[in-house]
Amino acid sequence: MKSLLSIVLLIFVCNQVLGQTYIGDKTEIKQLLENGKNFSKYVNTSDYKMIGESYTEDAKIFPNNLKIIEGTEGILGYWRLPEGIQIINHKIDPIEIKIIGNEAYDYGTYQGTTKKANGEEMTWKGKYVIVWKKVGKNWKIYLDIWNSIK
Repeated sequence: MKSLLSIVLLIFVCNQVLGQTYIGDKTEIKQLLENGKNFSKYVNTSDYKMIGESYTEDAKIFPNNLKIIEGTEGILGYWRLPEGIQIINHKIDPIEIKIIGNEAYDYGTYQGTTKKANGEEMTWKGKYVIVWKKVGKNWKIYLDIWNSIK
């Protein structure tokens, strides 16, 4: 009986640690999840036009070990890759999303792979927080911060 109780407790704790929490209208949550997947798709295909359109006009990004970058042109300058380098895998995994009126936050983990000009691949991972703003009927990224995990 003691071991059964331990197993049930372990399952509960793992579920809490690994589980996802989404708070808000299900349709809005679905759109935020879709926007996150689309953002990764745009990064993976170097679709800079759509990367730019994913952010609000007054957006700010907080890249690891860099100063705050503001506005569409600055943000696109960060995301543009040198010739011969490409991101072949970018993926975010939300842990929690909470909608509060016309704003929402989303935090979780990210991972990816960059392919260098010489063919060498480098993997990376980390944690992120995104603050979303509703612009018209669409959710756009207003604040985007991430830090790598070694």
